[in-house]
Amino acid sequence: METRLLEASAADAGKRFDAYLSKELSLSRSFSRQLIEDGDGTVNGRPVKPNYRLCPGDAIAVRLVVQEELKAEPQDIPLDILYEDSHIIVVNKARGMVVHPAAGNPDGTLVNALLFHCKGELSGINGVIRPGIVHRLDKDTSGVMVAAKTDEAHRGLAEQIKAHTAHRTYWALVHGNIVEERGTIDAPIGRHPKDRIKMAVIVKGGREAVTHFRVLKRFGDYTWVECKLETGRTHQIRVHMAYIHHPVVNDPLYGFKKDHFPIEGQALHSHCLDLVHPVTGETMHFEAPAPADFMACLQQAERR
Repeated sequence: METRLLEASAADAGKRFDAYLSKELSLSRSFSRQLIEDGDGTVNGRPVKPNYRLCPGDAIAVRLVVQEELKAEPQDIPLDILYEDSHIIVVNKARGMVVHPAAGNPDGTLVNALLFHCKGELSGINGVIRPGIVHRLDKDTSGVMVAAKTDEAHRGLAEQIKAHTAHRTYWALVHGNIVEERGTIDAPIGRHPKDRIKMAVIVKGGREAVTHFRVLKRFGDYTWVECKLETGRTHQIRVHMAYIHHPVVNDPLYGFKKDHFPIEGQALHSHCLDLVHPVTGETMHFEAPAPADFMACLQQAERR
């Protein structure tokens, strides 16, 4: 990790923070924005929003991961395709598959598989490492994901996610018996102040995060819940369920260390995705059946 220190000059007054970082550090605008949202770009020692307007003399600190340049290459990796046309492709992502190349995961990702299957015909809005990627799932979260083949489709899908008109529904097995039949967790999320790998509920400097949940079945010491995202923060469901003292089963970051359930990673599955086709305007609904390891967790919870 490298920390870059900068100071805004009189000529920088009024510039957006994300635009300033993009120019000064030769970063893409989207990457600059993500750095700021993750708390890795601060002004005068405090987290700010990407649209913060700079003042002369502002002290800027940016944490950057120093790594070799990555490039995504096509790889013949099997995909479970739920739907495909010339504009979008919807897949059931396997648990254990990383969405795009990053440090420690240079290949074998969903992007590598999509590049091969789509013969390179993916939206270029997110650059060469994340072509076509509009939203993400954690490595160990399985289920429905949509990717864009064209820039037009990408912009349309991104707008739906931003406007909360695309609906994502997840299934999770969590610890404890949730008494309420349904509820809403409205708690801002930001980078954990001490552990940079983790996210946390942070009132000051956190980004708005809203999760709606509904109980599907209770198993005494465990509860099977359906979660609907109103926002899409990193690790949102995992952080929110841990925040209300019902962490996701087998979650290595936010749960208990010794769960002993038959699953690699958290018991979390992206079950449904509802959206409007970004080109045709057709209302679409996609479902990914829960994988065998998730169903095995439900069965084990019922037996306990």
